[in-house]
Amino acid sequence: MFQLVSAVAERKRMGYNVHREILDEGAVDEMAEKSDSKTSLSERVKKSMRCSGPRAKECLLTSVPVVSWLPRYSLKENALGDLISGLSVGIMQLPQGMAYALLAAVPPVFGLYSSFYPVLIYFIFGTSKHISIGTYAVMSVMIGGVIERLAPDSDFSEWDNLTNETIINITNRDAERVKVAAAVTLLSGIFQILLGLVQFGFVVTYLSEPLVRGYTTGAAIHVIVSQLKYTFGINPKRYSGPCSLIYTVLEVCSLLPKTNIGTLVVSIVAIVGLILAKELNSYLSKKLPIPIPVELLGVVIATVVSWQVDLENKYKVDVVGLIPSGLQPPVLPEVSLFSKVIGDAFALAVVGYGIAISLGRIFALKYGYNVDSNQELIALGLSNSVGGIFQCFAVSCSMSRTMVQESTGGKTQVAGALSAVVILFITLWIGYLFEDLPKAVLAAIIFVNLHGMMKQFMDIPALWKSNKVDMLVWVVTFILTVLLNPDLGLAASIGFSMLTVIFRTQLPKYSLLGQIPDTDIYRPLEDYNQVRPVPGILIFRSSATLYFANAEMYQESLGKKVRTHTHTHTHTHLLTWEGRKRMTKEEEDQWVSLFFLIFDTQRSFHRAGVDWQMLHVCLQGEK
Repeated sequence: MFQLVSAVAERKRMGYNVHREILDEGAVDEMAEKSDSKTSLSERVKKSMRCSGPRAKECLLTSVPVVSWLPRYSLKENALGDLISGLSVGIMQLPQGMAYALLAAVPPVFGLYSSFYPVLIYFIFGTSKHISIGTYAVMSVMIGGVIERLAPDSDFSEWDNLTNETIINITNRDAERVKVAAAVTLLSGIFQILLGLVQFGFVVTYLSEPLVRGYTTGAAIHVIVSQLKYTFGINPKRYSGPCSLIYTVLEVCSLLPKTNIGTLVVSIVAIVGLILAKELNSYLSKKLPIPIPVELLGVVIATVVSWQVDLENKYKVDVVGLIPSGLQPPVLPEVSLFSKVIGDAFALAVVGYGIAISLGRIFALKYGYNVDSNQELIALGLSNSVGGIFQCFAVSCSMSRTMVQESTGGKTQVAGALSAVVILFITLWIGYLFEDLPKAVLAAIIFVNLHGMMKQFMDIPALWKSNKVDMLVWVVTFILTVLLNPDLGLAASIGFSMLTVIFRTQLPKYSLLGQIPDTDIYRPLEDYNQVRPVPGILIFRSSATLYFANAEMYQESLGKKVRTHTHTHTHTHLLTWEGRKRMTKEEEDQWVSLFFLIFDTQRSFHRAGVDWQMLHVCLQGEK
């Protein structure tokens, strides 16, 4: 401690004395002999196309990461943790996959397919050791919006001569909806692969944390509203386009008198039971080696009760229905659908990647390894592309499953592969046992799993205290997502976020800096009472990077600050390189008594488009 105090005291006494000529940027380039040699585009292309043994090996290890880490896999250190983690996540994948399939407006069994094929592909090509790839609520509700728009119930209405009423051909409807889901999934995967190949992984930097959290919270509202029909046992009309959420809520409210009491009772019991079980799970988390599979237990109990009581026939409770055993053969989606879903596919590609890379980086930082952003794009793209061919819907990573995978000891993506094996076993042999599961229970699972997203509303008071612009981005993103739907809401939110960046550079804070007494620390004069200006020196600082768009404002603010300062002190001059060379010996001697002006900026004035002569005139105007 004494040495630290002594070092600080010595730093306070430190003086600075620099002797050299005044140089501008051109003089520095000339003195340092700046190199003008630049590699031509053709040379760079030739270099990238050259192939050698080491280069081919490096390319293979980078493109297929499993080849790099799997041969070095330690059974002693990782096997047990990955086994327990894989089984736990696989058990979670069963109810979540079926529940999120309802969000995507496809039969529940396709949620199981989406929890199998993409997980295996990510195991081979992914770089994160901890994230759990599979179905995700936000992605599912976005796909559901596309499906409801292109394959609404009204397109499959038929007249039933026996009952003399209009019915919906569910078989044809579901078949068409699966085609739409597969098409948008394949196209989103292609977008992700292309973005990864052109090294576009940095695009996620434009998705700030307030934007992502505000967007996922808004999307969670869409998820909740979309599941109300299963909670109350009603069939509201599905709306699309801006403000569709409001219209849907009004439609649900108008249909509440027609609520199926049996379905509502099942929903209430399931929600209360899941909440209590999860609270118990949280309370016993430190005492149990693995968490209690609450959702699986809920699904099993609900299925047994539904089967024994015959809820479907006695109380008209909607159940999952037929779950075919086995896997679907690969089928290429209809190319004619691509033009109708291209915008939705791009939105899915960006959202899915943004969520996965954000969560992947958190765990990479925690455990000390790197996540390749471009390889993650390619891995997710291949997962969705292959999944689209096998009639899956778009996937990303789930926070809840990832937390379980990490907390139960998962250390590599072997845990993810084992969870896929669990889903394969269920799909091939025991899937049919869940045909009597009420859809209201799946909706209850979705509601309870969204509690984490609902807690994100607490970001607003925290951001209000730390950064009001970020708070504005959060709130506006949430409102736009709720009103414009997740696809248009994302585009509008990114546009608004970019506008805030422009405004921050156009409206920066300009200040004159002074020195805190007995230190070498400088702070704005107007913000601190004990900060004093340095005699003979005027320090001007801008909070934004200097470039052409704010160069004129920079000059105006500089002139205003200098004029304000010189009214209370003395005349201030700006010494340019050209002016320095034209000085006589007498002028140089006189210059010692004048003030010097220091610019605290990140860019040169020449490159930013600042006119030196304008600055000189501005500063000399008060002489």
